[in-house]
Amino acid sequence: MTRTVIEEELTTKSARKRLKPRHHPYWRSIGTEVHLGYRKAIRDGRWHVRWYWQGSYLQRTLGAADDMFEADGVKYLSFGQASQKALELVAAENAKAIAEAAGPLPKVRQAVARYVKTRNAREDAQGNKKRDAQSRLTKHVLGHPIAEKDMRELSESDLSEWKAALPAGLSQNSITRLVNDFKAALNGEAHRERLRLPPTLPATIKAGLKADAAQGTVSRQQVLPDADIRRLVAAGWEVDRRENWEGDLGRLNLTLAATGARFSQLTRMHVADVQVAECRLMVPTSRKGKGKKQIAQTAVRVGQDVIDALKPIIASRKGTELLFTRWRHVQTSPTVWVRDSRGPWKTASEFTQPWKAITAAAEMPADTIPYCYRHSSIVRALRAALPVKLVASLHDTSAVMIERHYGAHIVDAMDELAARAVVPLSPATVTPFPGSAKAS
Repeated sequence: MTRTVIEEELTTKSARKRLKPRHHPYWRSIGTEVHLGYRKAIRDGRWHVRWYWQGSYLQRTLGAADDMFEADGVKYLSFGQASQKALELVAAENAKAIAEAAGPLPKVRQAVARYVKTRNAREDAQGNKKRDAQSRLTKHVLGHPIAEKDMRELSESDLSEWKAALPAGLSQNSITRLVNDFKAALNGEAHRERLRLPPTLPATIKAGLKADAAQGTVSRQQVLPDADIRRLVAAGWEVDRRENWEGDLGRLNLTLAATGARFSQLTRMHVADVQVAECRLMVPTSRKGKGKKQIAQTAVRVGQDVIDALKPIIASRKGTELLFTRWRHVQTSPTVWVRDSRGPWKTASEFTQPWKAITAAAEMPADTIPYCYRHSSIVRALRAALPVKLVASLHDTSAVMIERHYGAHIVDAMDELAARAVVPLSPATVTPFPGSAKAS
């Protein structure tokens, strides 16, 4: 049974001042079975809320009343502010109780664990046994206090503080991959438990893990002139010979530069995807995005130099074999590794150390990233006046993304085309306007 409440005048400071101090609150109804309470002390008072839930009353403290100081909505609350806070608290507590009745509410740790399990299963099906996402999330999320945070209580500041506390030595690319993995894990759990978690949680995740301004501009600075691309390709062959890669590194590096494709696309190519007569490569579409893509491959024209470089690894091999492979090594002692067998490239992280050697050999800045090949290829195509839709198709992306990230280069290309259409219209000898010539 709910209680019969003796209504007290609590709305103004002067009304509350007339009340006698006592240990239990004065109550006033502010909603269905929800009461706002005021516990009067000698000089001031505090606000409380109580509500009826499943056969009994629950009670919480809200904060100090604005008896001595002006209301600020945080530390000191007016009657109106206390009423609003009380109703919001009751709604949140009731929703939490309903959610808990269906089982324990998920924590961040559980969200990450489910994401890692799903991702590992997908990568196993693709033949990739590398556990990069699991390693990143285990080290930087599960080892952080945020892992024990209830998903319902996760706030934008929690996520921002986690991101700000990441080790200073992490590269921007590593941070981007880590944040994207973490965001995917949280969004997956938010969708899975959408009936039990706050509807504002996806917006909280987006705001708390938003990209920094610097993070969004790094890749756009990696557009290199063709001369620098050639230096990097030549350096790839130099490192290949020096470190005895037997062409595995040089060919992959050259093909990345020639196609502008992602590492994960090239490493899924098969021998049959090299069309020698047409100087064409059939590049698998990426696994980025949602849903099934309409086409499985993109035809990309390349130079004869690329075809000549690939001929040794397609001769006498089955068309179904993976095109790019490398030597795998086993450790025979604490300091000795020996070649064991050839196998496919697995993840882009395997290219990290060779790439450092390539940029050093090419005397390029240390922060040059492999993605410079892709950005440079896109800009090269735009400057050649290829239609934006065709450029997007060749690079397995959308015209919207091309326009968003390479808009300045599109303007330059269109300006060059417009300049070609300009022709002189004035006759060779033009009579000056009267008075334009100086008097002799």
